[in-house]
Amino acid sequence: MKIIAILCCCLWTGFATAQTTYHTPPTWTIDLMQEQHQYALLSPLVMDDGRRVTTAHEWNAVRRPQLLEQWTKILGKLEPDAVDKKWFGDITKAVEVRREKRDGYTRIELQLPMETDFLQPHVLLIPDNAQPGKCPAVIAWTSTGPDYAEPEKWWGAWLAQHGCVVLTGWSFICNYRDATSYRNGASEKVYERFGHWLPMSKMVHDVQREAEFLRSLPEVDAEHIGFIGFSLSAKSALYVAAFAPEICATVSIDPHLALHGDSNYHDPWYLDWKRPFDDIQTDDYPVKELRGTTWSLLDRDPTRPGFEHDHHELLALAAPRALMVIGCSTDKETATHSDDRQSVAYVAGAKEVYELLNVPARFEYVPLTCGHQATSSEIDAAWQRFFRRWLPGIQ
Repeated sequence: MKIIAILCCCLWTGFATAQTTYHTPPTWTIDLMQEQHQYALLSPLVMDDGRRVTTAHEWNAVRRPQLLEQWTKILGKLEPDAVDKKWFGDITKAVEVRREKRDGYTRIELQLPMETDFLQPHVLLIPDNAQPGKCPAVIAWTSTGPDYAEPEKWWGAWLAQHGCVVLTGWSFICNYRDATSYRNGASEKVYERFGHWLPMSKMVHDVQREAEFLRSLPEVDAEHIGFIGFSLSAKSALYVAAFAPEICATVSIDPHLALHGDSNYHDPWYLDWKRPFDDIQTDDYPVKELRGTTWSLLDRDPTRPGFEHDHHELLALAAPRALMVIGCSTDKETATHSDDRQSVAYVAGAKEVYELLNVPARFEYVPLTCGHQATSSEIDAAWQRFFRRWLPGIQ
């Protein structure tokens, strides 16, 4: 583990001086974005009027609320409106399906009422000899392909065997009302019921509901709940870290940090950024077909290539909470759906904020070369070390 840490440090040191510019754009991008990789990402510390934040107080009192307001507008909303709340009942009314004893923990299959008319399957892992209020907890989501139980194999068994309550699950875009998913209109179901609420933001609220359920369990230390995700759920993790204060420690395994790089954040089941919304008023955006869209909000200054609002801002908004991002293809110049050499520019912006707040140790970027996968010896060593540090009670 010590050797791995040294190698990661060397890789990070080399990358840190290598790039401050946006990721190369996808080939299909519009003319305005073709040269984004020749432009530097704007620091999260630079305010809209061009002034730079220089104190922790100014970040917390001025810049952070400014970014939070802007991203709330981008996402539609961060939580249900008052009229929406009728669809969210008592999350603690779980339906147990079965339970069995495993090595070091009890495995409970259950369904949680994520909405009043929708039960979502989960797996709950309770460590042996768990004491009231002493166990940290981790919400562990699967990726696009495997089902909600797969995180038990990836991370959950180890966590439960080391004293952590675990709730495995998946994003609603894998399983939603009326047997929908990202393949057949899950995002449309959200719009029909809740209006302008981007799927990525709905995922954050689902995690907050799961955290509420965990806090109701007698074994759980309510102050120490974490989240871990890979691929699809690594993308979710970036938004969870930024917008779910209930989660004190987040691990994102290979999310592909660049918003407009070599991944699919644009898809309808993530940010749906080419869909027009009535409440987005950007009639002066230079590309007519993108007026009134999420894209037009991300691109605050269309005279300059690159989204001004990009994921480096989300990493910064996570501060001062603990966040680890693991990049798995950092030996490659570009890698589809995986973090590559170009991801380091997005990391640098976050580090500025963590350093300003005097908590640099709470943000880690682990550059690996194992390829896009949920587990490996290097990946496991990193997240296990991280959770042991930030979730007291993991043995």
